[in-house]
Amino acid sequence: MLCLLAQTVMAELNARKLLLFYEEQLYGDILPFWLKNGIDKEYGGYFTCFTNTSEELLSDDKYIWSQARFIWVLSRLAALEGGKGEYLGLARSGVRFLQENALLENGNCAFLLDRRGNPKEPVPGSGYDTSFYADCFAILGFAEYARISGERGALDFALKVYDSVIRRLQAKSIRTEPYPIPRGLKTHGVPMIMVNTCDELSKALDEFGHLRTHEVKEMSLHYTHEIISDFTTEDDLILEMVREDGEEIDSILGTYINPGHTIEDMWFIIHCAQRYGDSELIKRAARIVKRTMEVGWDTKYGGLFLFVNRDGGEPQGDIGGFEDDEMVRKLKNDWDNKLWWPHSEALYSTLLSYNLTKDKGLAELYNKVHHYTFAAFPNPDKQIGEWIQIRDRQGRPETKVVALPVKDPFHIARSFMLIIELLRGSSGDF
Repeated sequence: MLCLLAQTVMAELNARKLLLFYEEQLYGDILPFWLKNGIDKEYGGYFTCFTNTSEELLSDDKYIWSQARFIWVLSRLAALEGGKGEYLGLARSGVRFLQENALLENGNCAFLLDRRGNPKEPVPGSGYDTSFYADCFAILGFAEYARISGERGALDFALKVYDSVIRRLQAKSIRTEPYPIPRGLKTHGVPMIMVNTCDELSKALDEFGHLRTHEVKEMSLHYTHEIISDFTTEDDLILEMVREDGEEIDSILGTYINPGHTIEDMWFIIHCAQRYGDSELIKRAARIVKRTMEVGWDTKYGGLFLFVNRDGGEPQGDIGGFEDDEMVRKLKNDWDNKLWWPHSEALYSTLLSYNLTKDKGLAELYNKVHHYTFAAFPNPDKQIGEWIQIRDRQGRPETKVVALPVKDPFHIARSFMLIIELLRGSSGDF
């Protein structure tokens, strides 16, 4: 009934009605599941290896990727509640767990820990620090916790990991498992996460009056410019892979887009552009959101495809030389899946873009993604609450692993909190 009611009021984009809706979704459905099932009260940190339907915990292993994102969520919740409540204490538990266990002797973050905090190899023989994305999420989590809590030690930890990341980027020695970057290419995911990482870290540094605030803030702008110059097409799409010199490649890896990545990245860039007062960059990012929603949308069954060709539909192109590439296998086998995270990101990105540009086409896209998302992903079992992660093209639940065998509250809760913050700053209709 709630979703049906919501669908009747979303067309108005009335800030107060939207705010009440998202507050109920966040506090009524998403958070209760994680506060009940996700907190490891014995060893610290969080449980995140749940099934697609959230009915069962499959493993008590702890991926740094998800541990740090959980810290970010809890810290931001504390901020949303004016620093009150239990959230900051729960975030502190994760912070302490990672401070004690996350860093390896080389200064990089381990990718995977067991429940007690001992490093594990994700794949035997692969090593412990297999993805710099884990380090970036650690920076995000610790920076947000430091910003909200005022704990300088957490900020110092974030900076230490940041410096390790920058050294690896400069040396071109980053690892990006579970999807290694093919030789001679570069991927949009690297500058994408660095825009957000640098922007969030610089905000925490600014809160402390740190001397490195401007340096890190400028790095966010640097990576924004790389995305626009090297990955963005003339018709406002973001390619996921290009040659190291920024030139396009004529293969399946060079002609596909990831709608969720693009749509998420554009609000990263909008946030960066807002800090610099760059109205033209905001408009460009909003156009990219609009174009990506149009190309990535399934006009038959609704929802965003996981991957599409730059012209829409199933990814196409030569596979020569990339037959054994894990991403090529995903492009061929999983392209038409509908995942929870691109849709939750699209809710915020379309609403933010509309609020800043007043482009009615973006309002229509927000309505469309809202209606599909809240029909497809919320768990019909209200005793569980947490969303079902993966659907097939026609909307039926899928049981499979996407990138990592994890499920954490990050994408949904973050998008809902960002929407709530946006709506609390608005009044009446947008």
